[in-house]
Amino acid sequence: MPTPIDINQFLKLSEIHPILDVRTPAEFAQGHIVGALNLPIFTNEERVIIGTLYKKEGKQPAVLKGLEIVGPKLHQFVQDAIKLNKSETFLVHCWRGGMRSSSMAWFLETYGFKCLTLKSGYKSYRKYVLDSFNEQKNIVILGGKTGTGKTLILHELEKQNEQIIDLEKLAHHKGSSFGSLGEEEQNSQEQFENELSFEFSKINPEKKCWIENESRLIGKNSLPNGLWEQMKKATVISIDLPLEERINYLVREYGKFSKEELITATERIGKKLGGQHVKHAVEAIEEGDYKTAFEICLVYYDKTYQHGEEKREKEKVIHYKFHNLDPEMIATSIKKI
Repeated sequence: MPTPIDINQFLKLSEIHPILDVRTPAEFAQGHIVGALNLPIFTNEERVIIGTLYKKEGKQPAVLKGLEIVGPKLHQFVQDAIKLNKSETFLVHCWRGGMRSSSMAWFLETYGFKCLTLKSGYKSYRKYVLDSFNEQKNIVILGGKTGTGKTLILHELEKQNEQIIDLEKLAHHKGSSFGSLGEEEQNSQEQFENELSFEFSKINPEKKCWIENESRLIGKNSLPNGLWEQMKKATVISIDLPLEERINYLVREYGKFSKEELITATERIGKKLGGQHVKHAVEAIEEGDYKTAFEICLVYYDKTYQHGEEKREKEKVIHYKFHNLDPEMIATSIKKI
């Protein structure tokens, strides 16, 4: 018989055994345990049929219908499992740890695999994810106005053996109106939280963890409350660079995108930037004068950054001034705090 285990045991064992998520493809796409494999018992449409039947006629007719649907798939389930697993042990879960996971686990054990199921299913994992952000970490915020190359510096800190969490990488968004350019489509909020929790749980609380300064919303993804509260209270290392250096960086970073994409991104901040500023910025982009366009946009972004910094305790904001954007040199300097 399959053995039920709690979420902590389940995740620990996932380091050596594969996770089988037997929920529908739609449920899996909405959010899943990082690294899990989807082997759905029912398609999206089949689950609707089963659920409707259960509500209208009760459990037994729904179970019979489920058996009718699943029966022809049993051979393929085993074939897929053989391809997925070399350790001969599976960690299996569904939404609540009910019939879907127990049925699949029983069937795979009948063939010869060993299976462990997750108590309370994916629902218990989601509770674990949201609770994980309440664990206190030694967070240091890497700040600086737009164009200071914070992401480059963050990655250089990682190369120098500092702990980091790259929120923009996890969110597939750089956090500004221009943030979606060159990025994959963003995940659901649920999956963003799952992947963020996976990274957050690896952080040693005894050592510094660098996180780039972000607003709570990164594109459509929102930072979980527990992490957001820690970030608001953390020390900020704010990188100061000359305006010209920042503009040159933005031209290198965003000048590779089409004029249409840049104009659309500029117009998104139109109300906050002001009609005349937007008009001049768009004209500059059309003429290929990206330096002028980005300098205009920085008027808005610099005010926004300054406003955010003023909300923090003054003694927790430490400014470091540099003449050039040299990520390696900057990372070496600031990591000594």
